[in-house]
Amino acid sequence: MTGIIVAFPNRDNAARIRNLLVRGGITVTGVCTSGAQVMNFSDILDEGIVVCGYKLKDMMYSELREYLSEAFEILLVASKEKWDIGLTDGVAGLPMPVKAQELLETVGIMLEGMERHRRRRREGKRTRNPRQQGIVQEAKALLMEKNQMSEAEAHRYLQKSSMDSGTNMAEAAEMILTMIER
Repeated sequence: MTGIIVAFPNRDNAARIRNLLVRGGITVTGVCTSGAQVMNFSDILDEGIVVCGYKLKDMMYSELREYLSEAFEILLVASKEKWDIGLTDGVAGLPMPVKAQELLETVGIMLEGMERHRRRRREGKRTRNPRQQGIVQEAKALLMEKNQMSEAEAHRYLQKSSMDSGTNMAEAAEMILTMIER
């Protein structure tokens, strides 16, 4: 699940940013004043964006970046001097005073980027390389020959074996090939 976490040392500022995002149609998962609170929220999310200030009650934004998984990005809202030198990977910057439209557009762009990345990951998992495809085809052919299955039945059998063993289809096909060939 993707979530937005707003983190500023001053709870009123955090609430204002949250309200701004909510009015713009963006769901906010949590509002925090410390890095520890952000870490607690990040544990229940798969990925997300942390909209935060330069310094929280217990840590700097750079420390928070180190503690968060790579599935999270940070949108640093701070004066330009604070991040003028450059930002680390996974951190985008927005200068103070923040304009409502800029904040909404930036968060929207970051969410779209995360969605594209998620889609690419899913598509990458679906495609098999030629070697894997050959193993799956060989296992199907062997199942069809030895067990008098149709191709659709052999395919379903491989899929079920893959799900039962917690492996991908090519690995399940390899296991079936070694079992049948004995």
